Amino acid sequence: MLSVLTVPAFQDNYLWLIHDGIRAAVVDPGDATPILDALAAHGLSLAAILLTHHHADHVGGVPQLLTRFNVPVFGPRQEAIFGVTYPLQQGDNVDVPDLNLRFEVLDVPGHTRGHIAYYAPEQSWLFCGDTLFAGGCGRLFEGTPEQMAESLGKLAALPDDVKVFCAHEYTLSNLRFAQEVEPGNKALSVRMTQEQAKRDKGEPTVPSTIALEKATNPFLRYREPAIADRLLATGNISSKEPIAVFAALRQWKNSYR
Repeated sequence: MLSVLTVPAFQDNYLWLIHDGIRAAVVDPGDATPILDALAAHGLSLAAILLTHHHADHVGGVPQLLTRFNVPVFGPRQEAIFGVTYPLQQGDNVDVPDLNLRFEVLDVPGHTRGHIAYYAPEQSWLFCGDTLFAGGCGRLFEGTPEQMAESLGKLAALPDDVKVFCAHEYTLSNLRFAQEVEPGNKALSVRMTQEQAKRDKGEPTVPSTIALEKATNPFLRYREPAIADRLLATGNISSKEPIAVFAALRQWKNSYR
C-alpha cells in the first residue's frame, strides 16, 4: 500500500516522498535536509529520485542525497541536470525500483523547455512540478503561451479523480487572482473558503484534483466566454482568440498582487 508524504521546504515548496513503509521515492528534492529528516523519522530508505525540471528548488538536494544513497535518478531528457541516470520524455514509462509503482511520463513544456510530469494511472496521482498549480500555473520562464496551454490541456485531459501534487503552496494567491478573473464562478468561491480554512489550520491545500482545477483554475478555463469578456473589460486583451486570452491571463498574473 503506497502513501505520499508531504515534506515542506524553503518558504513554500512541497517535496514529495512516495513510500510503502519501507522504501521511498522522492519527487523534486530541492533540499536534501528535510528529505533525510523525513526518511529517518519514518524509518524509510530511499529507492529513487524523480525530477520534473532543472530549477534549483527542485534539484538542489540531489548531490547530497547521492552521497548517501546509490539510487537511480529520473529526469527530463531535454534538460541538463546533475546526476540524472534515466533521461525521460513523453511516452516513456518509469518502474520505480522496489516499489509497486509505475509512472507514465508526459512532456509539459512552458515553465521550462524540457519540463516533464509523472502520472501514475493505478494510484490516480500526478506529480506536475511547476506546470499546473492549485488554482494556477507556472510562469513562462523558457516556453511560450502556446506550449503552456497545450501542456495544461494534456493534464486537464486526465481523469477527473486524479490527485494533483504540485510543488508550491501558492493556492490562496492563485485563487484570489482567479476570483478577479472570474468573479461569478460559484465553485471558485466555495473553494476559496475551503482552502482558506485549511491554511488557517496550517494544513496544505495540495493535492487538489483535476476536476477541481477544471472547475476553478482560470488557466484551464481560459476558453470560457466570461473570462475573455473580463479581460476585454479590464483592457488586458483586444482579441478573444484563445491563445491571446491565455497569454494575457499569464501576463496579468505576473504582476498581480
